[in-house]
Amino acid sequence: MGQTLDTAWAVRWLRASAAVIAENRVALIELDRAIGDGDHGENMDRGFTAILEKLDGEQPATPGAAFKLAAMTLMSKVGGAAGPLYGTAFLRAGTAVGDAAELDSATLVAALTAARDGVVARGKAEVGDKTMIDAWTPAVDAAAAAAASGEDPAAVLAAAASAAEAGAESTDPLIAHKGRASYLAERAIGHRDPGAVSSALLLRAGAQAAEVAA
Repeated sequence: MGQTLDTAWAVRWLRASAAVIAENRVALIELDRAIGDGDHGENMDRGFTAILEKLDGEQPATPGAAFKLAAMTLMSKVGGAAGPLYGTAFLRAGTAVGDAAELDSATLVAALTAARDGVVARGKAEVGDKTMIDAWTPAVDAAAAAAASGEDPAAVLAAAASAAEAGAESTDPLIAHKGRASYLAERAIGHRDPGAVSSALLLRAGAQAAEVAA
């Protein structure tokens, strides 16, 4: 059945996410300072540091359990919009994969789709609103296309990450329609959305964690 992704991958993804968020904390703060309230990098770093502490104390039994651990931690530790949005994303992903011990490409796409749909349900944003959805929706579409063409989960994640990175870049010329950035109207043009950037960072971390398993 080809490559699948197991719990060890999910834990590697969360640990890699914590590392890349810490590495980009200041950059995310500066992006958010330009069009938001400047706390996105700090909040994300706090949340993922708390996830690391949880993982040091308990070993999730399944990928879904790892996602739900991340969700509950982010919802309880992260302020602003990021906690509820990312928490919902991980919670929906965990629900989508259920108790599966390993994820194949189709299950992975279901998880990414559920995560994106959770963010949409929570934040009411659409593509073009200059939010993290501008990274998530291209990522889901690219993942679905890769899975449909028979790619393994690592390649599906790589396709999702590349699409998310392009999606984050696409927010530069947009006027924001959601969140604090929407108050700036045209003054938000030229600034990249921090949530789209952090989404792309997390998806790339997931892809790199999968390469280890490939």
